[in-house]
Amino acid sequence: MCTGKCARFVGLSLIPLSLVCIVANALLLVPNGETTWTNYDHISLHVWLMAGFIGGGLMILCPGIAAVRAGGKGCCGAGCCGNRCRMLRSIFSSAFGLLGAIYCLSVSGAALRTGPICSMNGDWGYHFKETSGSYLLNRTHWSLCVEPPGVVYWNVTLFSLLVAASCLEILLCGVQVVNATIGVFCGDCRKKEVGWRGEELYREPTCSLAASSRSLFRRAPLTEAPLTALLAPGPLPGPPPP
Repeated sequence: MCTGKCARFVGLSLIPLSLVCIVANALLLVPNGETTWTNYDHISLHVWLMAGFIGGGLMILCPGIAAVRAGGKGCCGAGCCGNRCRMLRSIFSSAFGLLGAIYCLSVSGAALRTGPICSMNGDWGYHFKETSGSYLLNRTHWSLCVEPPGVVYWNVTLFSLLVAASCLEILLCGVQVVNATIGVFCGDCRKKEVGWRGEELYREPTCSLAASSRSLFRRAPLTEAPLTALLAPGPLPGPPPP
């Protein structure tokens, strides 16, 4: 696959994943869809760390846009320098996004292991912290949290979504780092052509050895005048008209 097409595919995949993380983190701030419990004492610390909004969201949105731009035209016009300038920027932005995705994965994994803050028998706290994540396999304990209602199911669903999205983001950012590095050294494997209207076009060159040999030894056809035109007598010189 061409490095430009690969960069565009990665970018178009990272952008919706970042939006999913932002929405998931926003929903974690309203347990069970109610703003009644939106305060520091009733929401776990992992939610306030904004791993989905910052790490898996904004820190991934920028590399996604940079990857889409790297898959487009060159920095100084169509096909300039094989688009190496934007590929170079995409390397650094993807590495930055990789850190954000790792941050999102770490915080979300710790949140699933610790469990949410909830009220059990009138006592607020991390009641599943000592289970080391085993409560995830025993749903009968989830109903022990009375307030906020359904908070365990709410947190487990959204943090699991953040874990899955951040894992995909790590994979895509890693792919883009490698792809952009290849693009910096080898270009984006597109050649510039000029159409019959003078417009710049792109085509993907054939990578086979036979096609390269044919294009190397191909010559433009010579334009020859007809033999009859060369042998036809021209007008004889005569005296100038009076």
